Amino acid sequence: MVADLSQLVKAYDVRGVVPDQWDEPLAELFGAAFVQVTDADAIVIGHDMRPSSPGLAAAFARGATARGADVTLIGLCSTDQLYYASGALDLPGAMFTASHNPARYNGIKLCRAGAAPVGQDTGLTEIRTLVEQWSEHGLPATAATPGTVTERDTLTDYAAHLLGLVGLSGIRPLKVVVDAGNGMGGHTVPTVFAGLPLDLVPMYFELDGTFPNHEANPLDPKNITDLQARVLAEGADLGLAFDGDADRCFVVDERGAGVSPSAITALVAARELARNGGKGTVIHNLITSWSVPEVVRENGGTPVRTRVGHSFIKAEMAEHGAIFGGEHSAHYYFRDFWNADTGMLAALHVLAALGGQDGPLSGLLDRYDRYAGSGEINSTVADQTGRLAAVRAAYGSREGVRFDELDGLTVTGDDWWFNLRASNTEPLLRLNVEARDEKTMTAVRDEVLALVRA
Repeated sequence: MVADLSQLVKAYDVRGVVPDQWDEPLAELFGAAFVQVTDADAIVIGHDMRPSSPGLAAAFARGATARGADVTLIGLCSTDQLYYASGALDLPGAMFTASHNPARYNGIKLCRAGAAPVGQDTGLTEIRTLVEQWSEHGLPATAATPGTVTERDTLTDYAAHLLGLVGLSGIRPLKVVVDAGNGMGGHTVPTVFAGLPLDLVPMYFELDGTFPNHEANPLDPKNITDLQARVLAEGADLGLAFDGDADRCFVVDERGAGVSPSAITALVAARELARNGGKGTVIHNLITSWSVPEVVRENGGTPVRTRVGHSFIKAEMAEHGAIFGGEHSAHYYFRDFWNADTGMLAALHVLAALGGQDGPLSGLLDRYDRYAGSGEINSTVADQTGRLAAVRAAYGSREGVRFDELDGLTVTGDDWWFNLRASNTEPLLRLNVEARDEKTMTAVRDEVLALVRA
């Protein structure tokens, strides 16, 4: 019977419910297909703390070795730790995680050697085709000489690489609360932060893929309320929240207020430009704040705007030789990290910036957080195309309004803009609005939502 992969293979990764949508025998086929499509003679595999992750990773390794590839297992790791291993060892990699999804989900994030992305247009479609064929007919003949399996610990080397990219030696002592959400931040933070002048207050560091305290998705405001309360209770300088696979990092200031990822993007962009002599290209997606390209230009850099999604950011990073890239979803990409995303490196930049001056984080970030934003608002819509057309028609006759369709529909006025785009995987329209003041932002937001939800 041919496996139904239509709901499992996404634009950027593999993700679905275990064992309903996929299981270890299917993971084995993915391992074999990955080796064939990448033509790899060796790969590296890591996994998160979900109960199903070790078994799926081991099955993937069996499929890879059956095709003759040697496998390096790095065990429990964050996604950016897997990218580090792929880059440092120059091997294609597979990370078993479903990021912030609920416990019953699992998935695979794949990359070529040097952490180059594998997505729908860069190999994932071919992998899916092979898995579908083999699920019906069985694997072709195994390699004459099966590959070997070795284990390797990369956590210490990963930490050293990150710390070598940010100057932290002279920072003042800081009190920082970290909410790992029972995800992989509980594994990586103690090693990365060891030796820094930090009073670390850990929250939910126990690795538990059932997520007993809250979803490991800090993008949802309800999942950082514990962190916000703890920052205030401890009188901490800041709080950090990592998602399940710890590749994204969210920041809370000393007042317990969530910090816009666009403000973090602008801050890190300024620091990376300074580190590169005030020159360089910075990639940002089209829903980041106006403040991001402004700060990039003010610091001597060249901003480049792109679509939402890590495969687009990474492609632009490579094409432009960019030094840094940021998304409003709190993914941060670095040239010196193989163009891959690492929330941990962004967190270290925040610590270095805060610890390098005497003021509070809120004051430091004022220069980077200049506008009123709505955050991303999702609406369940059956006819996405029809609603997008209705919004465009409503604004089409207005004087001075500009449109572009780089990703969904972006409409820009004199002192506001909004982007409305369809989800790739769900019947949702996603709205982001920004304006020069809160009143204007609220008015635009409410008007667009009324059209979307009509």
